[in-house]
Amino acid sequence: MRRTANPQQGVMLIEAMIGILIFSIGILALIGMQATALKNTTDARYRSEAGYLANALIGQIRLDMANLASYDDSVASAYGPRTNWRAQVAATLPGIDIAANQRVPSIVIVAGPTFVGDTQPSSRVTVTLTWLQPGETQQHQFQIVSHVSL
Repeated sequence: MRRTANPQQGVMLIEAMIGILIFSIGILALIGMQATALKNTTDARYRSEAGYLANALIGQIRLDMANLASYDDSVASAYGPRTNWRAQVAATLPGIDIAANQRVPSIVIVAGPTFVGDTQPSSRVTVTLTWLQPGETQQHQFQIVSHVSL
């Protein structure tokens, strides 16, 4: 008795291998999307923290207008609230090292425009935060400009 070869032999194995390949590609795509989502979530967290810290300083300056000039970076003497705020920024955002002078938050205060009859001219406060996320080489920056007056 002679057996004849069936032309359908092995087709199911090839179909199974193709199915596994398609499934594997789908799983790899999901893993890549998860990694991207995690990176974007971390980036949004740090941007949110930077915005909160900058706005907190602006609010603190508005409450302490009598010492407005003490917040400016050009003032060489140490000022407690400015030093404490910088320490909080360094503790919250990654890649900031105040002792090594790396990505130190900056505060620049400039006298604002004066108008006729203006007895208390405003000052422009610019707060800039720069940080470096772990595993990245590109720095991130948040800057806020506000006008404050008595």
